[in-house]
Amino acid sequence: MSAAIKRYRYLRRLLKFEQMDFEFAMWQMTYLFINPQKVYRNFQYRKLASIGFIFVLGLNFFAFLKFLVYILLVDCISVGLCVASLLWYISNKYLVKPTCFGQDVEWGYAFDIHLNAFFPPLVILHVVQLFFYHVFISHDLFVSRLFGNSLWFISFVYYTYITFLGYSSLQILHKTQIFLYPIVPITLAFLLSLAFSWNVTESVMDFYKYRVL
Repeated sequence: MSAAIKRYRYLRRLLKFEQMDFEFAMWQMTYLFINPQKVYRNFQYRKLASIGFIFVLGLNFFAFLKFLVYILLVDCISVGLCVASLLWYISNKYLVKPTCFGQDVEWGYAFDIHLNAFFPPLVILHVVQLFFYHVFISHDLFVSRLFGNSLWFISFVYYTYITFLGYSSLQILHKTQIFLYPIVPITLAFLLSLAFSWNVTESVMDFYKYRVL
């Protein structure tokens, strides 16, 4: 079966709500935080978005809808399509074991890895971060920048680690530790942001205010 046919069948399944197990999805979301290794036995996942930005950015109803569409279509789906396609290509091109020649990673599985990896950052950045934004993170203090930037650091590390778990669980792949390599530049960027007094959260809020809304 060609990769194009596999992608088509996967995208069709996204629209069949009767096949979705919402109780199991909630179980997955919990374990993505407390024990990510247990998630990769099956993959059913629902995208979530936070409404916390209504209060932080002072959005009206239509601005919120515009923001929500941006979060879903750009931050989650569009970025996910790019990341999943890139890692799917790398996995099949370079990481399949010689003894498993002829087998491949399904594109749908690669996209599900992105959705699973996207959930912890979604909660950390769209719930936890917003709760502390006005009362602490937005202040021009080192501890405020440290706390806010640490949330971004943790989110990116979570995404990287869960992505690694998703691919390392496939028996046909080897050398999957390369998916952990991004943690090095992520750590460097985190340290540089503190050294140059850059409040990442403030920059993101400005981007949403003046570029998206």
